[in-house]
Amino acid sequence: MEERPGSSIGVVGLGAMGLGMAGSLRRAGYQVHVCDVRTQAAEAFAAEGGVACASPAALAAYCEVIVCVVVNAAQTEVVLFGDDGAAAAMKSGSLFVMCSTVDPGWSIALEARLAERGLLYLDAPISGGAARAASGHMTMMTAGRPEAYAKAGAALDAMAAKVYRLGDRAGNGSKVKIINQLLAGVHIAAAAEAMALGLREGVDAAALYEVITHSAGNSWMFENRMAHVLAGDYTPLSAVDIFVKDLGLVLDTARASKFPLPLSATAHQMFMQASTAGFAREDDSAVIKIFPGITLPAKG
Repeated sequence: MEERPGSSIGVVGLGAMGLGMAGSLRRAGYQVHVCDVRTQAAEAFAAEGGVACASPAALAAYCEVIVCVVVNAAQTEVVLFGDDGAAAAMKSGSLFVMCSTVDPGWSIALEARLAERGLLYLDAPISGGAARAASGHMTMMTAGRPEAYAKAGAALDAMAAKVYRLGDRAGNGSKVKIINQLLAGVHIAAAAEAMALGLREGVDAAALYEVITHSAGNSWMFENRMAHVLAGDYTPLSAVDIFVKDLGLVLDTARASKFPLPLSATAHQMFMQASTAGFAREDDSAVIKIFPGITLPAKG
């Protein structure tokens, strides 16, 4: 596809989601500049079409729209304000699209910090997993000023099948993502608990999976994550420690208004237990490993 005139766009962070998003933008005709702490990841993307940049500042010299797909607020701070950070190099009126799961209050404050520099901001967390990111079918939960959406143009729709506009100021995108992560974390923990009970009771794991995925007790997380357990494959698509972080954010958000979240608190403890037991960097389905007295399927 021919490049659109003036359509350079930057992507910082080429992990499971960012790489797919950069690929979707490239297929849509954008000239995609990329940056990642793993230089080989950026170079591999550039070899297929695109431009590898050595730093966020170098990327900002070419792009007036930067999509940041790193793990958390701390990494986003480094991208923007660290050595060779993007903020100092971005032209006035440029747009920073923040796709991480973060504290909503931090996101609200970041919008104001960037506005002081003459920069636009979109609070735009993402969901859907690596496969949907790669195909351009993920979900974006966005909030920001009208001029930020205008600057983004068609780029958001190039990356996501569903782009929800949740407010004209930052905050609601991150709040909705926090609620999504509450449900995702609790569903994974509940799925692991159910599968663990079945294994303890001597039920065939594959049969249990078949029945539940065709019954009222099914959930998207059961169907997706328990398939990893059946395969004995804990290669991280989303790691245990992601939910240590995200459910921690959920609880912090609720604690600020003294709102009780008993299921979230229990699920958080389960992921914490899995993390401290040595499974921090395994797939989040590895939370099932905290249950004693069960024999998990071996990797085939």
